[in-house]
Amino acid sequence: MELKWLEDYLALAKNGSFSKAAEARFVTQPAFSRRIRSLENWLGVNLVDRTQYPTTFTEAGSAFLEQAESLTKQIYASRNHLTSLMNDTAEMVVMSQHSLAVSFVPDWLEQIEPFIGDSLIRVNTDNLHDSLESFLAGAGDFLLCFSSPDIFRQLDRDDIETIQITTDRIVPVTAVKPDGHPVYSVTQESLRWLTYPKESFLGSLLTPECLSEPGSELTLNKVCENALAEGLKALVAKGYGVAWLPESLVQNELDENRMAVLESPLKSIDLDINIYRFKGKHSDFSERFWHYLSTLYESAC
Repeated sequence: MELKWLEDYLALAKNGSFSKAAEARFVTQPAFSRRIRSLENWLGVNLVDRTQYPTTFTEAGSAFLEQAESLTKQIYASRNHLTSLMNDTAEMVVMSQHSLAVSFVPDWLEQIEPFIGDSLIRVNTDNLHDSLESFLAGAGDFLLCFSSPDIFRQLDRDDIETIQITTDRIVPVTAVKPDGHPVYSVTQESLRWLTYPKESFLGSLLTPECLSEPGSELTLNKVCENALAEGLKALVAKGYGVAWLPESLVQNELDENRMAVLESPLKSIDLDINIYRFKGKHSDFSERFWHYLSTLYESAC
């Protein structure tokens, strides 16, 4: 029995489908399905009725839900009790990019809440350059950021280790009018472009040359710069232009048809989200947290 199997099962009950639960757990659907099957094999019963759609639990599966929640709470309560006996300071500092602090961190903290409980997590947000500099200077326990060749070069060191958490997609989005049609379309000759300052991480990454397919005659006319993705999102919502935003940041708007992703010849960009730390001595709490993340995301790596 593995604790993550219980947490997966509770996520399945909460989200109602394998695909949504896998997304919430930041693993692929095949990996998530294997873990649910492993739990069933360990228990010796089928928990999910796979002949039904949407996801339906068997009688045994429904009965096990309350037990799974109780077992999970007991395990973490025992760990927290032991932690208090060790007199360990249960707090840590995570350096994070602005965009991730808004688009990713809230859901991530909800996901890892069974581990962190009431512990203090300080999320220090800044642009990537300053977050990186602060991390390298020892100002935080962890660095949470999008990966890129530049970042890899600076963090590709023998004394730094990393875990890939998930992948997000930077997508070109437009507002949708009340009649259901997008405000902007790739059939237009030019688009009003909302973007990031060129000296920022996303600004240096999202250059006009890499945002559309070769040979495209579609023109991007820059009309506004803002270092904060949330600021660009607000302008998109008002129909002021088109912006490349983290898909996780606009998922609700996409689901509710208030925004739409523009297709070819415009391109989307996949970016890994990684967490880094220095090797060596850490607080007991930070060490256990890193081990927890390693176990949680081992199937996604």
